[in-house]
Amino acid sequence: MNPSTHPHPSPPREALDFDVLVVGAGHAGIEAALASARLGARTGLISLRADRVGEMSCNPAIGGLGKGQLVREVDALGGAMGRLADATGIQFRMLGGSKGAAAQGPRCQSDRHLYREAATALVHGQSGLVCIEGSAERFLTATGTRASRIVGLVLADGRQYSAKAVVVTTGTFLRAIMHTGTEQKRGGRAGEESAEGLARDLLRLGLRLGRLKTGTPPRLAQDSIDWTGLELQLGDEQPLPFSFATSMAGFPALPQLACAVTWTNASTHAWIREHIHLAPMYAGRIQGVGPRYCPSVEDKVMRFADKERHQVFLEPEGLSTDVVYVNGISTSLPAPVQEAFVRTVAGLERARFLRHGYAVEYDFVLPAQLDHTLAVEKVAGLFLAGQINGTSGYEEAAAQGLVAGANAALWIQDREPFVLARHQAVIGVLVDDLVISQPSEPYRMFTSRCEHRLFLRQDNADRRLTRAAHALGLTSDAALERVQHKEARLHEARALLSQLRESQGLGKPLLEVLKRPDVHWCDLEREHPQLTRLGLDTQTAQALEVDVKYAGYIDHELEHIERIKRQEYLEIPTGFDFLSIEGLASEARSKLDQLRPRTLGAAGRIAGVRPPDVALLAMHVERRRRTASR
Repeated sequence: MNPSTHPHPSPPREALDFDVLVVGAGHAGIEAALASARLGARTGLISLRADRVGEMSCNPAIGGLGKGQLVREVDALGGAMGRLADATGIQFRMLGGSKGAAAQGPRCQSDRHLYREAATALVHGQSGLVCIEGSAERFLTATGTRASRIVGLVLADGRQYSAKAVVVTTGTFLRAIMHTGTEQKRGGRAGEESAEGLARDLLRLGLRLGRLKTGTPPRLAQDSIDWTGLELQLGDEQPLPFSFATSMAGFPALPQLACAVTWTNASTHAWIREHIHLAPMYAGRIQGVGPRYCPSVEDKVMRFADKERHQVFLEPEGLSTDVVYVNGISTSLPAPVQEAFVRTVAGLERARFLRHGYAVEYDFVLPAQLDHTLAVEKVAGLFLAGQINGTSGYEEAAAQGLVAGANAALWIQDREPFVLARHQAVIGVLVDDLVISQPSEPYRMFTSRCEHRLFLRQDNADRRLTRAAHALGLTSDAALERVQHKEARLHEARALLSQLRESQGLGKPLLEVLKRPDVHWCDLEREHPQLTRLGLDTQTAQALEVDVKYAGYIDHELEHIERIKRQEYLEIPTGFDFLSIEGLASEARSKLDQLRPRTLGAAGRIAGVRPPDVALLAMHVERRRRTASR
């Protein structure tokens, strides 16, 4: 059924009681609702627009450096984002291809409309999941002896739904204001209202909120762009899918399109500088802080005044639309100013605007109030995921959604929580960074944030995570069998490489030969027909190469992980008095008392807490432990 014509009826009377309710049907909400339903919880997904599930509000792209690892981990855990990207991608590229395996990340340009339609169909087809169109207004709570407990939701039209747990994934919609020049309008996305009541109710529950902002660039008509002379950016000749379940036969599924690259120039910058006083941020009309790593074009021009030009990517939004996303010039300047400076860019001299850029300012919950399951510590049954936690990006949202949705279901089933450590997954790094931080800007995942990035690669996400996900009930038997088959094939290939020797030189085993940087599996296959008979697919052959070439480094990394585990998981007693520790640096004492980390490992990752501070803290924690045991 076409999602745009779907009637989206209200749930029948017997569907008014849920185990888990998820608020928001963006990328976090999709993964939260699907994970909850896969674990057997009766789940309701509440969305302002039931035909806009999985809407790509900003760039119609999935993945990238750091972000691509998140998508592959979400897929290894049974999530949907990788499969949706594979089905709707119109350009696939492996970023960082010239670098080592730990620095690479898959990315795809998606067809915005097909992605939304595929996501809508997937959600509506999930067993145990009911879609509800409406706006969540306030929480229903039952006050216990220790803290409030969530027992349901009230919608803006008065409908009430009971639930044992609620996952809030409101994105940029909490008390959201859209800015274009001096014009302000309530809303978290063009054409949609903001969530006012829910923000007030979070404050009523005692949560501390902050204010952030994000932005989006203009959209231009494809036929108004002069593509002549622009540098084309093509996808990979032999692209790899995101999902480990996607067959290479018939991949990619859709025709592939080229993007193009152009640049701002001195005239562009002059227009922006001349009118910078009209930009809401510079005029003081926006208080929230924007993303450092995806700044507006105004910020690029003003903060990097010595830079003569900035890169602009022209990215088609789909196969059946003429809309082009102008990546690199996010702006909230007045519409006439946008049109003037955009038309100074090569190829855009006659650009026709289909939508002007704008900034969105919105509330978020300071994530130090969450635990590692993404549950709010002071409100039982309340979980948060996505931009409400101070993050940016579809991929970070999807990863959090899966964690929060799974843990909401596990919590009501009285099962052990699902927590990934920093050495287990990039998702573990993301969650750990959030719950020990007080973000002053939207958080974005980079591989550089992962101290164990050599182990946490995009190519081995299935081998790291699928077994645990299957044991939990998040993934299918087919997913487990796929990983087991892959491991068996890798073992068989390594055994054969150990037996066979090169035909020249010193006659070393091929396993040693493959360790050389200039030797690849395809080279050995050409020279040794026995290897060809193994029939390794592209992704398995890639995994084998990485395993062999990085074996020594990975072994060293695993030893390092074991060494730090003792400190990483050494718990700091509840109510520990950080202020009483003499010798701690004043900044460390203040940060520790404010954020109250649960382990020494978490304490060591707080900005301003140095290794000597952690060593001193460890001594006092051990002394407290010995005293308590006596």
